[in-house]
Amino acid sequence: MITDVLIIGGGGAAARCAIECSNKNVIIAVKGLFGKSGCTVMAEGGYNAVLNPEDDFKKHFEDTMKGGGYINNPKLVEILIKNAPKELKNLEKFGSIFDRNDDGTIAQRPFGGQSFNRTCYSGDRTGHELMAGLMEYINKLEKVKILEDTMAIKLIVKDNRCYGALFLNMITGDIFPIYAKSTVLATGGAGQLYPITSNPIQKVGDGFAMAYNEGVELIDMEMVQFHPTGMVGTGVLVTEAVRGEGGILYNKNKERFMVNYDKDRMELSTRDVVAKAIYNEIQEGRGVNGGVYLDVSHLDDEIIEERLETMFRQFMDIGVDIRREPMIIAPTAHHSMGGVRINERCETNIKGLFACGEVAGGIHGANRLGGNALADTQVFGAIAGRSAEEFAEASEFNLKDIKEYADKLIMDIKGDLANKVDNENNENNKHNTKYNIFELINSLKGIMWDYVSIVRNEEGLKKALLEINDLKNKIEDVKINGVIEIQKYLELKNMITVAEIIVKCALERKESRGAHYRSDYPETKDEWKGNLVVCKGNIKFVKL
Repeated sequence: MITDVLIIGGGGAAARCAIECSNKNVIIAVKGLFGKSGCTVMAEGGYNAVLNPEDDFKKHFEDTMKGGGYINNPKLVEILIKNAPKELKNLEKFGSIFDRNDDGTIAQRPFGGQSFNRTCYSGDRTGHELMAGLMEYINKLEKVKILEDTMAIKLIVKDNRCYGALFLNMITGDIFPIYAKSTVLATGGAGQLYPITSNPIQKVGDGFAMAYNEGVELIDMEMVQFHPTGMVGTGVLVTEAVRGEGGILYNKNKERFMVNYDKDRMELSTRDVVAKAIYNEIQEGRGVNGGVYLDVSHLDDEIIEERLETMFRQFMDIGVDIRREPMIIAPTAHHSMGGVRINERCETNIKGLFACGEVAGGIHGANRLGGNALADTQVFGAIAGRSAEEFAEASEFNLKDIKEYADKLIMDIKGDLANKVDNENNENNKHNTKYNIFELINSLKGIMWDYVSIVRNEEGLKKALLEINDLKNKIEDVKINGVIEIQKYLELKNMITVAEIIVKCALERKESRGAHYRSDYPETKDEWKGNLVVCKGNIKFVKL
C-alpha cells in the first residue's frame, strides 16, 4: 500500500490534517474507530479563541505562557492563539455547531487560568460536536481513505528520512507496510500509563515510543497533567466546565479550600494548582471517600440540564442528582504536555515526518490550560496537513530499496513475536518462567501511579526506574496467545519506553514547575527555566 500522505491517528488533529491535504492521496490509519476512539470526541469543556473585542491575543498569549510555567515555545503559542479563531470558523464550515448568545455571537465561558471568558463550547460535549463536523466533511473527500483497527507499530525510517510505517491489523494479526512520501503522527498522548485516567484504552504513548525509537527528539516529557476532577475510582472526566459555570470545591469539613491555595482565582486556578490542592486535602485527611466535593446544586436546574447535560446524565447513571447533591471527585491522568519536538511547520528532526495534536510537545509547556487542546488540534492539524502536502509534492523515493528494508523490519518483528507465542512446540516456552502480559501492564500502571504522579521525589523516582527495568527483563519472558495479546505486547513495549523517559526526565528536573511537582525540590527555579530534550538515550537541557 502506498500513498502521498499517511496520517497515523484518528482524532481531531488527524481529521483536520486530512482535510488540509486532501488534494493528495491520503490514508488515515487509526488504532480504533475513526473519530470515536481518540481523546477529542471525549473532550467536554471547550475551545479557546479570542473573539470578543475586549479580549486580545496578548492576553491569551500571556495566560498560556503563565499557565505553562514560561517554558512553552513562544513561537508555537503565538501560532496557536492567532490561528484559533480562524480554525473555529472552519469548524463551523465543516458542520460543527457551537452555542450562541441571544445576539447570535458565539457563547464563551470562563475556564481555569484565563483572564477572559474565551472558551467556546457546545454544551459540555464540545469535542463530540467538533468530531461530528470533521467526520461529516471528511466523508465527502474522495482522496481520503480510512483504515480502522490498524495499529502503527514502527516507523519506516532510513537515512534520516521517513517513508511510512508498519502496521498490525488488529483483526487478522497481519503485519504490513504503508509507504508514504509524508507521514504525520497524530497519535495522542499516554494517559493509559496510569490506572486512573480520563483517556481511552488506545492512548498508551505509541507515537512517543515509535518516534523515539527512530531518533526523533522529544521535549518536556516529565510534564504530565492530572485533571483535577475525575469521578472517584474510575477517572472518568468531570469537565472543567463544571467549575467554569460556577462549581464549588469543598472538603469533608465543608471548607472551600481553594482559598488556601489560590485565593484570587479559586476554583478557576490552573489545573496543576487545583489538582495539587485536591491531592493535599485528601492526603491530610480532609477528603471524603478518596476525593473531595464538587458542588453545583446552587445553580439553576436549567443551567445544569442544558450546559452540563453530559455531567448531569453521567452522575444520574450512578444515582447522584447533581442538581441536589455534590459530586465526589479526585484527580485523573489526563494530558501529556510533552511530546515530539516540532517547529512552526510541524516538522520533526526526521525528514518527511510531521507531528500534531497531543503527540507534539512544546506548545503547552509545563501545564496546559483547559480549552487550548481542542484549539491545538485544529491549528496544528491544519499546519501539519499543509506541510505534509508540500513535502509530498516535492519528493519521490525508490520503492524497491525501501521495500527491501521494510520487509527485513517485518521479518524481525515476526521473529520476536514467534519467540513469545504460547504453545507446546515453542522451545523458548519449555524452560523459562512465562509472565502474563496483562499483569505486567497493570504492574507498570501501579508503578507510575505510586511514584510518578502528582507528587514526586528522588527516592520514589529511583524506585520507579528499578521496577521499570525489572519489567523490561520480564517482558522478554512474556507469553502471548492471539491477536489481542500481540497488540498488548507491542503496546507494553511502547509503554515501558515512554514510562522510562518520563521518569528519567522527572529525575533530571530538580525543581517544581507546572504539572511537575517535586516534594524534595518544591520551589520553581529560574535556572530550570528551559526544556529537557530527549534523543537516542541522551537528555539535554535547553535554557530559555
